[in-house]
Amino acid sequence: MLYAVIDVGSNAARLLFANAYGDKDNIRVEKATLIRIPLRLGKDVFHIGKISKQKEEDFIKTMKAYKLLLEVYKTNGFKAVATAAMREAENSDEILKKIKEATGIKIKVISGAMEASIIRNTNKIAFSNPERLTVFVDVGGGSTEISAERNGELIKLKSFKIGTIRMLTNEYDKYIWTSIANWFKEFKDEFDSVNVVGSGGNINKINKIFGQANSIFLNINTLQNAHDHLNELSIEERMNEYGMRQDRADVIVPAAKIYLTIMNILKTKHIAVPKIGLADGMVHQLYKEYLQNSQKTK
Repeated sequence: MLYAVIDVGSNAARLLFANAYGDKDNIRVEKATLIRIPLRLGKDVFHIGKISKQKEEDFIKTMKAYKLLLEVYKTNGFKAVATAAMREAENSDEILKKIKEATGIKIKVISGAMEASIIRNTNKIAFSNPERLTVFVDVGGGSTEISAERNGELIKLKSFKIGTIRMLTNEYDKYIWTSIANWFKEFKDEFDSVNVVGSGGNINKINKIFGQANSIFLNINTLQNAHDHLNELSIEERMNEYGMRQDRADVIVPAAKIYLTIMNILKTKHIAVPKIGLADGMVHQLYKEYLQNSQKTK
């Protein structure tokens, strides 16, 4: 079944069309089409606290274009959500109202906890040691969602105000790293044996370029070398050498730093990169709701 989701992040707005199939115990999601517009809403919000007039106009134009595509594709279900930038923008409600009036698209602003929950419930990896602590890390433009579970049961989760756009613009609390380290303190006896799962476009790109072919596991030394190498290159050199878009080339180094910092806190040597993010998780959620409703009508 074909579904569509819109994910309005701090860095970009994504429209994903994806097919979902399987049963409740084995839901599969396969991307059909992804359209990504680098609106960079966070650049305004994290600096001046609101979305500027120019960004607002670009946002509305993007949603109008997405609306036309949604009409053509005729999907089985659709959802639209927004994350960190829209959570913090003082004119968020006003802009979302304008978008609803102009396009009919209702965008729901979700909490960091909900964002983390969607990602965690989608990224189910068959680790050889599921009894160990598993930590999920999703790095976005405006926030990093971290959740911890054991044997599939959630222990705790938190959304931290650190992301790639905040780092690029230097708009973050300098004590955030200490806050993250303190959040993990209760697990210190398990450090160096934690399963870590990373999601987001940047870690996917790093694994694709520098990781081992056909492996979802990325070694911390490989990640560190990738960070150091990319950091030595200019944005233009990253684009030319690795075929990156400009809006990927400038944020990939800050993203690598966030993952590396968390991995070093946990003293872990590997991170699993399953290539599933919030948009994929939302498709997963839509299909799961369909299966549940189908069961009720039987």
